[in-house]
Amino acid sequence: MRPGLGTTLRRLLALLDGEVERVYAEAGVDFRSRYYPVFRALEREGTCTIRALAHRSGLTHSALSQTITEMRRAGLVTVMPGEEDARERNVHLSAKGQRMLTQLQPCWEAIARAADGLDEELEGAMFRVLDGAIAALERHPFFDRIQEATASRPISSRPVSPRPISKKVK
Repeated sequence: MRPGLGTTLRRLLALLDGEVERVYAEAGVDFRSRYYPVFRALEREGTCTIRALAHRSGLTHSALSQTITEMRRAGLVTVMPGEEDARERNVHLSAKGQRMLTQLQPCWEAIARAADGLDEELEGAMFRVLDGAIAALERHPFFDRIQEATASRPISSRPVSPRPISKKVK
């Protein structure tokens, strides 16, 4: 029996992330893969709001906030209130994060070369397929596709909403 889509994707990610984490450990850098999109954006931009980082990385605001909190605890970023709106948070690399960038660059270059090699082994299909899947799902979300696939044979007798309905608490 073939594993499901989510299972297959999680297995692929586990195979990649585990080895990338090993590269960081071998280089003596205490860095987690989930920090990568934040580091890269802050390296380019200097300072970003959490909202801008979420947009650039494609992560949810909630997931990114959790990552920023973890990075802040590790001393890698500094978070300050926005100048125009104190509710907004501006994030930038701390001095420790800046120093870590020097250690990370050779790791990232090696990881990129290895990814390119894997893509070549797959005859250029890996990034093409992944980028294509992301674009297709952004155009037509998977939930909608599931609903359409079950139109003739519903999976539930009650209507399903794509977003949870919030209840007002009095």
